[in-house]
Amino acid sequence: MGRILESASVLGSTGSPGLRRSHSTRRNFLPHACAVLIAILVTASPALSADAHLSFKIPPVKIPFKVKDQAVTITAWAMISMVAKDRDLDVFKLELSADLADLQQNMTSLLSSQLDKDEHCGERTTVERATLMPADPASLATVHLHYERWACVKAFGKQQARRLVGGNAVIPVKLTPGVGENHTELRLAPEVGAIEADGPLGELLRSGTVGEMIREKIRTAILSAMQKGTNLSATLPPAAREYATIENAAFEDAGSGRLMVVLAGQVRITQEQVQMLSKQVKERIARQ
Repeated sequence: MGRILESASVLGSTGSPGLRRSHSTRRNFLPHACAVLIAILVTASPALSADAHLSFKIPPVKIPFKVKDQAVTITAWAMISMVAKDRDLDVFKLELSADLADLQQNMTSLLSSQLDKDEHCGERTTVERATLMPADPASLATVHLHYERWACVKAFGKQQARRLVGGNAVIPVKLTPGVGENHTELRLAPEVGAIEADGPLGELLRSGTVGEMIREKIRTAILSAMQKGTNLSATLPPAAREYATIENAAFEDAGSGRLMVVLAGQVRITQEQVQMLSKQVKERIARQ
């Protein structure tokens, strides 16, 4: 009986040879399996994390142009952030912002270049002052001008000019931003507000073709300047510019009446183009 208990005690403490091999194999396998799993996670996680948070901050670009021989600069920058994958393409959210403060400072010169006239027998227009202010999500251009209409008649064999109507006026034009049909350009829809002008001049500006002409020239002048500053080719690196589209546009108040325009859209490019974009952004940052 003592030998049986002794044998049972030894078997309980050490186990059979088969059980000992099984326990040993299990102990050796678990650390190895854990190590393999950790290696897989470590290898895969950076790629997943990089894709989920991949973004490119395009540094500011100064875009100069001339207004009546006066240099005007619009500063634009962009953020490109990955949001999804579509087959072989990576889909990025695009947000392009342009600071229009310098354009605001030169609004009088800009509109004078388009509206000022001095016809002996016709219209004489002088822009005395012009402003452009935020009116989220639109902007408001206010133009103070002096307008006269002259006609020429012959009297005693000589041509004489006579003023038919004239005076000062304040014309507010609300500019609502939009996107062109090709989804690559900013558009502006003008809406004339309450015109301040006395007598016949007020009636002429409100109901005649003169008011429409002035409204259209205000829109065209401002849009032409803004399109220079929101040109995708001027701001985005080559790897992204041809594949970018604009879906929405809005004006924003950057504080103290400072006007900004923000374009939102997409960039759809291949992995190879993503690598090129990364290289081009780094090169642009290094040059600054």
